Amino acid sequence: MIVFVSATCHFALNTLAASDQTYNWSYIPTKDNKPVSTEPEYQELLNKTGGIFIGNTEKKDLYLTFDNGYENGYTEQVLNVLKEKGVPATFFVTGHYLETAADLVNRMVDEGHIVGNHSWHHPSLPEVGDGKLIEELDKVKKRFTELTGVNEMNYLRPPRGEFSERSLVLSNKLGYTNVFWSLAYKDWDVDNQKGGDYAYKQIMKRIHPGSIMLIHSVSSDNAEALPRVIDEARKLGYEFKSLDDLMFERQMEQLPFP
Repeated sequence: MIVFVSATCHFALNTLAASDQTYNWSYIPTKDNKPVSTEPEYQELLNKTGGIFIGNTEKKDLYLTFDNGYENGYTEQVLNVLKEKGVPATFFVTGHYLETAADLVNRMVDEGHIVGNHSWHHPSLPEVGDGKLIEELDKVKKRFTELTGVNEMNYLRPPRGEFSERSLVLSNKLGYTNVFWSLAYKDWDVDNQKGGDYAYKQIMKRIHPGSIMLIHSVSSDNAEALPRVIDEARKLGYEFKSLDDLMFERQMEQLPFP
């Protein structure tokens, strides 16, 4: 307990100078499957804190990520498709998901996927204090380790896509890479699903080199469309990679090779 309080105080002192202005993540869409960009201010904050929203736009790599706030009965289908197709993914989980779908979390790990932090209660991280933010992330990581035996949890998807300079700085100091996205569509409304063909078209018209794809696993449309999306993307020359691949590539680029 003493160690936790000391760490909280240390991090709090180091974030006092960081702005608490809340931003809502967004990207600037393009046509013809060209890579997207984001607001210059957002890009500057990501550069400063090591966050990402897109990969190398010169390479036809795709990074599939799922937000798992709760289980709606489709993640098993998604995992079956990923296993069949040999595609890696990252699943960002909440405390609720860890408590109610432990078997699926263990399967994600067993099948080589990355499990990331989506906070315990899914609050807006800029709206909670430093101590509460640390607690939200630490509780997920601790429960994940208890369930799976895996100590590492390196990626964070900020709930609701809301962030501030302070939340980015603090979470980065805790060892997380904040992962936003360069491809998404309105797929989370479970009462307004429109079928797999609709999901396929929405995803494929947005796909671009370096895409970090945000897909919600609560969507029946996504589960139905996923096999077709994977097959068609590969036909177009895309390759599915993991966030670890992306971070390794970035680290290599920073090495002082001649």
